[in-house]
Amino acid sequence: MFKAILIDKQDDGQRVGVETLDEDRLPEGDVTVRVACSTLNYKDALAITGKGPVVRRFPMVPGIDLAGTVEHSDSDEFRPGDAVLLNGWGVGETHWGGLAELARLEGRWLIPHPSDFNFQQSMAIGTAGYTAMLSVMMLERHGVTPEQGEVLVTGASGGVGSYAVALLARLGYEVAASTGRREEAGYLQALGAQTIIDREELSAPGRPLGKERWAGAIDSVGSHTLANVLATTRYGGTVAACGLAQGMDLPSSVAPFILRGVTLAGIESVMRPRADRVEAWRRLGELLTPEHLDAITQTITLDEVIEKADDLLAGRVRGRLVVDLAK
Repeated sequence: MFKAILIDKQDDGQRVGVETLDEDRLPEGDVTVRVACSTLNYKDALAITGKGPVVRRFPMVPGIDLAGTVEHSDSDEFRPGDAVLLNGWGVGETHWGGLAELARLEGRWLIPHPSDFNFQQSMAIGTAGYTAMLSVMMLERHGVTPEQGEVLVTGASGGVGSYAVALLARLGYEVAASTGRREEAGYLQALGAQTIIDREELSAPGRPLGKERWAGAIDSVGSHTLANVLATTRYGGTVAACGLAQGMDLPSSVAPFILRGVTLAGIESVMRPRADRVEAWRRLGELLTPEHLDAITQTITLDEVIEKADDLLAGRVRGRLVVDLAK
C-alpha cells in the first residue's frame, strides 16, 4: 500500500484527494521507484485544480518530477538501490507521476540521480530549474554573452524565473527581473537581479517595436508580455520562451524578426533527449549552491499539496515547493 494524490473524473468535474492505494494499481513500467521527494509545479497545480487540460487519462496521480530509489527493475540500465531522477515524459498527464510514495515508470525516462545533489535538493531544482538551465543554454548557443548587456527574466518570482535569475547572475550576466510582486524585490536581488521591473510595464498591449533594451531574455509568461519583450530586444538578440503564465497567445508582429533579427527560441523540456537532460543537470551542479536552493525552496508534505495548488496558481508562492514523501 502507498499514499498518493489521486485525481478522478466525475460527471460534474473532477475529484482529488490523498488516498491509500494498493501497489497493484500502479501502471505498467519496467522500473518501480520508492519516491523520496517530488515537487508542486505550475502544471501540477493546473491538474489538481482542474483549471487546465493537463490530465489526459483518469484516474491520474499528478507530479511531473520525482527523485528516489529503485525498488524493482526489469531494465538493463538500473538496479535496485540505484538513485534516479525523472522530469517530464508525460508523467502526471498520461502516466501516473511523482506525487506518491511509489511510482512505476519506463527506465528510458530516468537518469541517474546527479551526485552533486541529495533528493531534496534535486527536487528543489526540479523541472523549473532544469527548464531555466535549458533556457540559459539556448541563450549561450545563440551567442548571448554577459558583455552584450542586460538580460531580462519575466515571471521572476516563480520557480523557473527564480532559477533563471540565479543562473544568469552566477554566469556574470546583468539581470533585470520582472515581477508583479514588488515585495519580492529583496529576494530577487539576493538571487542576483540588478534591476527590478514591475510586470505592468510589459503585460499590457504594446507597439510592434519599442526602444532596444535587452541583449536576451527568458520568458515564462507568454501573451502580451512576450510580445513586448520581443519588441524591446536588441538587434540580433535571442528570447527563450518557456512558459504561458499570462496566456498561450502571442499578439506580436514580424517586426522584431525581420527588422532587428531577433530570435524567438522555444524551450521544450518534457520530451527532451537524455543527453540534453544529463548536460543540463551537469551544468546545474556546477552553478548552484546550497544557499541558492535554500533561498528558493519551501518544503511541504503530501497532505498540504492540494491546498498549496490554489496558492501557486494565485501567485502566492515564491520559488519552489518540494514535497517530502517521508513526512
